[in-house]
Amino acid sequence: MTTLFAPIAPPAAHRIRIFTPGRIAAWIALGLMLLITLAPLWMVVKTALMQSAHLYTESDQLLPSAPTLDNFIRVLGFMTLEESRALGGSGAEINFLRAMGNSLLFTGIIVVTQISFAAMAAYAFARLRFPGRNTLFALFVGSMMVPGVVTFIPNFILIKDLGLLNTMAGMVAPFCLMQGFSVFFLRQFFLSIPRDLEEAALLDGASYFYIFIHVVLPLSITPLATIAMLTGINMWNEFFWPYLVAKDEAQQVLPVALQTFKSQTAQGQPDWTGLMAATAITVMPTVLLLVVMGRRVVESVQFSGGK
Repeated sequence: MTTLFAPIAPPAAHRIRIFTPGRIAAWIALGLMLLITLAPLWMVVKTALMQSAHLYTESDQLLPSAPTLDNFIRVLGFMTLEESRALGGSGAEINFLRAMGNSLLFTGIIVVTQISFAAMAAYAFARLRFPGRNTLFALFVGSMMVPGVVTFIPNFILIKDLGLLNTMAGMVAPFCLMQGFSVFFLRQFFLSIPRDLEEAALLDGASYFYIFIHVVLPLSITPLATIAMLTGINMWNEFFWPYLVAKDEAQQVLPVALQTFKSQTAQGQPDWTGLMAATAITVMPTVLLLVVMGRRVVESVQFSGGK
């Protein structure tokens, strides 16, 4: 016999959380991991806000005693060389705005081309039937296990034979086609789209390409944005290949320009405060993207992985 007065569970917002030893240990471990992750970023920001004269005397302090934005101003090119040296700079110079423009162009070209090709390939693997489809897809997935450093020498020889050294085309060429993870990720999402939508379009006489452009892509904004963000962050931080291919200062991207700036020791030591200011500006876009889009990326990866 059921009772008419069943106990009512308290609302989720008013439930009392029980802090068990396991939960406390988990929070402590999470806090330590967060501290270890953020400590290097804080050291970069602290050094960028310090005066060069206080670099070694205040190295053990958590906050700079006299924070200044002069380091950011001079690395952006708004100070003369004499003014920079007067502030304690080493005399090293960096064309930060040109390097940032090269990084934006380098990243933008790769993101657009890679997402376009990966989306078309993923849709073909998800919906089209053709001989060798499963084998070809297995090769794409298997390519994720090949270290990128293995392909550097063959790619460099190819780019050199094509006469594309010190050019933007030579820098973006190895990254413009599909990546195994992008194809796998998008294919898993395309499989979750109801076939009824595509079959209705086929009955109306639409081609597969028309369905892909006008039906599938509008429903796939979130996974496409996720792949675009992940690819963009990787390419924004790419160092070795642009450093290997583009030695000309006019073609240097930000990570390579930072390395060149560090190696200029006009007064016997690197300009650490200027270098950290340039580094802080460089990492700011990626940090903002992760803060704003981090949760959506995790949810999108979990959704596609579950399929």
